[in-house]
Amino acid sequence: MAVSPRDKVGVLVVDDQLVFRQVAREVIEATEAFELLGFATSGKHALAAVEELEPDLVLLDVRMPGMGGIETAKLIGSSSFDPIVILISVEERPNLPSGIESSGAAALVRKQDFGPAMLRRVWRTHGGTRI
Repeated sequence: MAVSPRDKVGVLVVDDQLVFRQVAREVIEATEAFELLGFATSGKHALAAVEELEPDLVLLDVRMPGMGGIETAKLIGSSSFDPIVILISVEERPNLPSGIESSGAAALVRKQDFGPAMLRRVWRTHGGTRI
């Protein structure tokens, strides 16, 4: 994982649904030591945003039109900047597409469980020690 010069954990949110992007903004802004760097609405845009913004953490929706989260996570993992990727979904694991285990993502989180405590826990478990 690349180490960011920021004092806060930089987060990129990738989701095609405006409602979740708004919720994610509120959660990240309310979570001490985290900073929203930007949004992407597709897998293709996520790849460009990872290279441009160099996030520490990417919250990546599993199901998006075009390139889904699983394929996007694999490509992010092979990029020059290697952030921690957390897949997010409203669906339970048995209903999700195959390939999550081999996607390179550090974890899968239900959108219903997304909040400041979950964000801090996921970072401490999979990301870093800055918080």
